[in-house]
Amino acid sequence: MDSVKTILIKRVTKEGKEDTSVEDAVTRELPLTIILNNQELVTLLCSPTSLKYLAIGFLSSEGLIKSRDEIKKIIVDEWRGVVRIETKEDKGFANERIFKRSITSGGGRGASFYSVTDVQGQAKVESQLDISVKIFALVKEFQQRSQIYRATGGVHSAAMCDTKSILIFSEDIGRHNAIDKIFGQCLIEDIPTDERLIITSGRISSEILLKVAKRNIPVIISKSAPTDLGVRLADDLGITLIGFARGKRMNVYVNDWRVVTDEG
Repeated sequence: MDSVKTILIKRVTKEGKEDTSVEDAVTRELPLTIILNNQELVTLLCSPTSLKYLAIGFLSSEGLIKSRDEIKKIIVDEWRGVVRIETKEDKGFANERIFKRSITSGGGRGASFYSVTDVQGQAKVESQLDISVKIFALVKEFQQRSQIYRATGGVHSAAMCDTKSILIFSEDIGRHNAIDKIFGQCLIEDIPTDERLIITSGRISSEILLKVAKRNIPVIISKSAPTDLGVRLADDLGITLIGFARGKRMNVYVNDWRVVTDEG
């Protein structure tokens, strides 16, 4: 299913409304229902791409699936907007964690069952990875990568990288979804996340930070801003948090020891 739709619009300037209609591109939005072991769990509003990765990434972020070995079957119905996942064993999830929930695509907590116990049980990231100021070139490549954003201005992007190149790139109308698509692909294709970094176009809030921490990723970079709780969690969990990475400037909020400016 295409991610972009062309529609006719009227343009208005200070001189008035134009007489003729012109074509404009808008990003598509899909309600995606995730069904786990015949239990309807959640409906995400998302871009209609990489739905399998999104569903598995979401379940992994919520701690409902921990490895691909647990997965028995994945059935994707793009036209109905449904992904069905069966696990090899009945996990016996607590009733309070399994409930039908419709989630918006945008701000706030996004699609998350995140709670204080998730933070309390999260191990600190001990990685000694460091990055140099050459990271600006990687951020520039990331910002130029999204054809859908250039066409519509209506999606967020995310990428998992090493210190030199983009390894996985994704995009979605939701900033949470874009990151979950990456981690879903990593789980299904057995791609390691240790010693990697995440670049995102979206705000770094606490639940975004926690998604990254669960994969033992030591660095997250955004062209946007963090929240105060996102900064606090990054500090507590040993993650280098960088915001407003634009041009040749960026703000390092915590754990700046990983940013090396002396190339010698």
